[in-house]
Amino acid sequence: MTTTAKTAGTPEAPAKKGKGMMMKLLAGATLIGAGGGVAYGLMLQGVIGSAAEVKEDKNPKFVRKGEADPYAPAGEGHGEGAPGEEIEGEGGEPYRTSYYSFNDEFTSNLRESGHFVQMSLAASTNYDGRVLMWLKKHELAVRSAILIVLADTSEEEAYSVVGKEKLQKRLTDAINKVLVTNEGFGGVKAVYFKSYIVQ
Repeated sequence: MTTTAKTAGTPEAPAKKGKGMMMKLLAGATLIGAGGGVAYGLMLQGVIGSAAEVKEDKNPKFVRKGEADPYAPAGEGHGEGAPGEEIEGEGGEPYRTSYYSFNDEFTSNLRESGHFVQMSLAASTNYDGRVLMWLKKHELAVRSAILIVLADTSEEEAYSVVGKEKLQKRLTDAINKVLVTNEGFGGVKAVYFKSYIVQ
């Protein structure tokens, strides 16, 4: 009888051991699967991945005072009769300011008025020379946007200091909108009046 009990007890021990091993394997496989899913999700979000997958930012960059602008317009500061090396002041903002001057004047009727405004404009940027190139490239579209803003300016705005400041802001926004539409990036910091006449 002792032999029978011993024989009956022997098959039960391996069965319990086999079930425990199977549970451990299933738990390990579940953890590996969950970890793989998390890793895949992070890769899709761009949190992890190889350096080759990182997209390079091709937008214009700020140019610090004293740094060379790799996109400076050709001939800037060089050639016969050109000024000497540009010397930046130490105060003020840390970035260089470049200007784009529109060649032709702008003339437009004022909104609901018999008067018109005539002005010369320039725009500034702290970004590299690509913004200046894009202003030149899209000057026709920029001019059209500027004329629309001028035509929507009231006589009162055209005469008051506050109105002129608001007009500068609206012109800056209009120019940046054209650049964003065409190049995906604005970059114009401000618009300046070189001349300004209301008649």
